[in-house]
Amino acid sequence: MFFYVAKIGYFFIQPSNFLIALVVLGLILGLGERWRKSGTRIAWIGAIGLLVCGFSPVANWLILPLEERFPRPETLVGYDGIIVLGGAVDTIVTGGRGDTALTTSGERITITARLADRLPDAKVIHTGGRGVIVPAQATEAEGAARLFEDFGISSERVILEDVSRNTWENAVFTKELVDPKPGQKWLLVTSAYHMPRSMGVFEKAGWSGVTAYPVDFRTRGAEDKTLGFSGASKGLRRFDVAFKEWVGLIAYWVSGRSTEIFPAP
Repeated sequence: MFFYVAKIGYFFIQPSNFLIALVVLGLILGLGERWRKSGTRIAWIGAIGLLVCGFSPVANWLILPLEERFPRPETLVGYDGIIVLGGAVDTIVTGGRGDTALTTSGERITITARLADRLPDAKVIHTGGRGVIVPAQATEAEGAARLFEDFGISSERVILEDVSRNTWENAVFTKELVDPKPGQKWLLVTSAYHMPRSMGVFEKAGWSGVTAYPVDFRTRGAEDKTLGFSGASKGLRRFDVAFKEWVGLIAYWVSGRSTEIFPAP
């Protein structure tokens, strides 16, 4: 139930959808004389919101604290496994085309291949099933397995969890599958903006010895605080991603699925 509520609920509060809805609602209200002034105000609020979120640096202001929260480890020694969270494979296109199609988070998988080379004794664990409501024709695990084989990673090292649909299920189902032992060390690979929530969730689910390895950075760093966007679609996309993550942090904390509202190292 949490999965469906989260997916459907976010569709309506997603900033780009919400702002467009304001513009449309304002224009419709403006057709009648009684609500013309209110409709005009609502449409202007939506239009200004689209301009600010689409072109200004405000999206970077939202995403930078998330990306800067967890640094990468200085050394890579003694890790028993590399856990990469789903989100890198487009399950619908992968199923339709018969070959792995990556999303904008594809770096989660490509950098995992580099880590697997540097940690030849570590298990490579991919967790992700079908994280969409629209029926998909493949699981993320299927697409990831094909790429791991192409990268030359032995199938004996690979563990695939192919049922989970969100970060909480990633942590819980992978723990059941892997059965981590006290003293073992694990690298957690996911997008930098998603790392705070992921670390809080894994700790809440009972994992220990987990080290963050953020990838898929969307910003260069603090210098992007003043950087706007050349196209509204780019700014709106980043604003939506960052806004969703902040909402996710709050929702997971309130629902008892994370240790803190904004987990830290």
